[in-house]
Amino acid sequence: MPDPSARTSAPAHLPGGGLPGRVRTLLDDLDGAGGTAIGEAARLLLAAIEADGIVHVAGAGHSLAMVCETFYRAGGLAAVRPVFDPAVFPLDDAVRSTRVEREHGVGRAVVKEAAPAPPDIAVVFSTSGRNPYPVEVARECAARDVPVIAVTSARASRGAAARTDTTLADHATLVLDTRVPPGDVLHPAERPRTAAVSTVLAAYAWARVLADLDDLAAERGVDLPRWTSANVPGGDEVNAALLARYRHRVPELTGGD
Repeated sequence: MPDPSARTSAPAHLPGGGLPGRVRTLLDDLDGAGGTAIGEAARLLLAAIEADGIVHVAGAGHSLAMVCETFYRAGGLAAVRPVFDPAVFPLDDAVRSTRVEREHGVGRAVVKEAAPAPPDIAVVFSTSGRNPYPVEVARECAARDVPVIAVTSARASRGAAARTDTTLADHATLVLDTRVPPGDVLHPAERPRTAAVSTVLAAYAWARVLADLDDLAAERGVDLPRWTSANVPGGDEVNAALLARYRHRVPELTGGD
């Protein structure tokens, strides 16, 4: 019987080792093109955290997966506030979420409600960066003198329908290019129609930012406020202290209580 744990090679007829090869190529592409931006993102985040600022994180549709990845996550920063309108959440009304992220004014409203201010910082995830919602979030944060890190794809943005006069990247202090191809999908190579890769690449980019942030904080002797897995001994105690510290500044941690 074959060993189910044994690694198998991708079929030789699939270019670049098939889907795994194409994903790894994009990860290498991100590493090669994004090293400087990743380090700078870590420096911007550390400056905000050292000054007791909050990291406001936004996205719409499937980019909300990245908002979840940054918020209340084992090993993640505790000083993170998710910024979103429930209408852009796709799980209870997917068609509505697409419609709302294209509506003008929604992004402005969520920023007004969150009221970010220096020394806060904003991170906005949007693969195309062409819909009004992420563009408005970035523009309104920038107008409040809050630095904006845009996690987006220049390739996807160029290939997307232009629904605003500007793009997310146009309003960013720093752009972290995820290198996602237009249309997001990777398989089959000749005419891609499935296997979206934007979440994989954005999550990897964010993990790299956190790793650089950890290294930079260690160099400077800064103790970062980080969540610990609740499933390891002592995790609940560590997290309780962080909840006490941030619950009034991040109402989403406790439902606004």
